[in-house]
Amino acid sequence: MPPTLASLPLAAVASEIDSEQVISATFSVQLAVGAGMLVLCVLVHGIGLFTLSRVLGSDIEKRFENVQPLSFRGTGFTLIVVASIILIHFIEVWLFAFLYDYLRALPTFQDALYFSTISYSTIGYNDASIAEDWRMIAALEGMLGVILLGWSTAFLVRVLGKLESDGTARKPRPASD
Repeated sequence: MPPTLASLPLAAVASEIDSEQVISATFSVQLAVGAGMLVLCVLVHGIGLFTLSRVLGSDIEKRFENVQPLSFRGTGFTLIVVASIILIHFIEVWLFAFLYDYLRALPTFQDALYFSTISYSTIGYNDASIAEDWRMIAALEGMLGVILLGWSTAFLVRVLGKLESDGTARKPRPASD
């Protein structure tokens, strides 16, 4: 069984990547592939949140008007929404992992999935663990993760705000001259 990133000292990780097997790329190619992945993941994310929004329906306030947010039903609803959002993020992380594996930028798929997860979530590991020809993809994945995690947070706050609304409409402020 090949060693994994977690079982190797940092300096040894880079030596585990067979540079002859890695698909080489110029900086321009890295940016182009990265841009393609950004577009793909934004589409996946947008479609995922749109679908989740449609499943929840626009009448969420009416369907849940008698549900307390901290009740069993309210908690179940929140867990389903959160699990759905996490699933969308998993899909995006796996897309990057498949790319890293295809490019042979990391020794194993397990390493690619681990590296993609920590890059996407911006925890970071060390870019010395990925083939030098593909480091820019990891940087772009980190930037994308920040944006998409923020988008998901905004979506969740909006949905939970609808769940917690007490049904009273706010009166608009009078226009000031």
